[in-house]
Amino acid sequence: MTRRLLIVEDDPGLQSQMRWCFSEDLEVTTASDRETALAALRREEPDVVTLDLGLPPDPGGATEGFALLEEILRLSPMTKVIVVTGREDKENAVRAIGMGASDFYQKPLDADILNFVVNRAFRLAELEKENQALAHQGNGTNIKGIIAASPQMMAVCRTLEKVAPTDVTTLITGETGTGKEVLARALHDLSPRAGNVFAAINCAAIPENLLESELFGFEKGSFTGATQAKKGKIESANGGTLFLDEIGDMPMPLQAKLLRFLQERVVDRVGSVKPIPVDVRVVCATHRNVQQLIESGDFREDLYYRISEITLDVPSVRERDGDALVIAQSLLKSLGKTMDRQNLTFSEDAINAISGYAWPGNVREMINKVKRATIMADGKRITSEDLELPGSDEPGACHLNLRQVREQAERKAIMQALQTSGFNMTQASRLLGVTRPTLYNLTDKYKIDTSAEAPEI
Repeated sequence: MTRRLLIVEDDPGLQSQMRWCFSEDLEVTTASDRETALAALRREEPDVVTLDLGLPPDPGGATEGFALLEEILRLSPMTKVIVVTGREDKENAVRAIGMGASDFYQKPLDADILNFVVNRAFRLAELEKENQALAHQGNGTNIKGIIAASPQMMAVCRTLEKVAPTDVTTLITGETGTGKEVLARALHDLSPRAGNVFAAINCAAIPENLLESELFGFEKGSFTGATQAKKGKIESANGGTLFLDEIGDMPMPLQAKLLRFLQERVVDRVGSVKPIPVDVRVVCATHRNVQQLIESGDFREDLYYRISEITLDVPSVRERDGDALVIAQSLLKSLGKTMDRQNLTFSEDAINAISGYAWPGNVREMINKVKRATIMADGKRITSEDLELPGSDEPGACHLNLRQVREQAERKAIMQALQTSGFNMTQASRLLGVTRPTLYNLTDKYKIDTSAEAPEI
């Protein structure tokens, strides 16, 4: 896919310098004023725009730049705008971010920093497009309720899409709050059973003495209070999908009865001797380690093999590369719309906090924190304090310095490219999308040994 960049800069010399900062695989368009920029925006539909606020007829101020920023965001809300400001002009940079710009860059020109900022904006735009594809595409990963762009979660989604049309019994494992029930509903919604019942029961939430009758039903008079016969969850899900959540907490006596149902596909109501045939797909989930439960004698091994014809292991948020920020941005958008606070954005310290936090409660915890922040934020910017996450100066915070992060990322990428290409500088520069002289400058800068014996990082 072609990456399109629009540079809005009224200084011809600086415009030319900026244009040649980027690799050949980037399609660059330039504009020197508001009218030309808007025409290029409509014609080229760039993913990223760098915008110098000082444009004619107000080159010494920022009124024209801010007006153009508003129009870009109105005409193309998905476009990532990087505002270019002077070194001492932090006030306008902050204002631009508050208006909806995705980032800012301060003069004087530094090709490495500019490349980093622009590439980060392209990556964010790509993540958002992938995210939209998850929600809207009719093929691909059309999974309602799943927000993901990481390779770890995309692999789970691809497996789910293959499994959904079948009737195989599926076990979904993962930490609390990772969205196991959402995936179970997706298995149902993407299956031929979608028009029928989706019946869910939490095996850990119902007392042991009631769980059997809830699952299998009972006949009139089978116990005190049974004044009439009642279908159980399994029977009521006939033709549809039965979701057994937290099956790892199912009592051992019931495990034997569930195993018989899975083998025979008939239900024995409590107090009845007449088996009732049931056509139902079974999906199970647990946050517990089933293998450990089997070893401790708390879970039947034969039942495990019955319920896990296919296993979906859902990664935690901390294991999903880059998904934390993507999920948080999506939640902010949906919650902001619900609460009539649609102009809210995350501050830089909030973004760092979201990316650096371990999220032990996973997506469920994130929903709570973003919802609270949406309510508590004073202005248009949500801070780490609003999210109740450690800020950059608090214990437990992820200490991030933009230059350090950039240098670490660049060094790692260079080493990977060198190792992949067998330390062939020409091939490595192509992989990195830079010229050979630029690569030599970078290897000198980071003191990287370019010989084939260079150690891995």
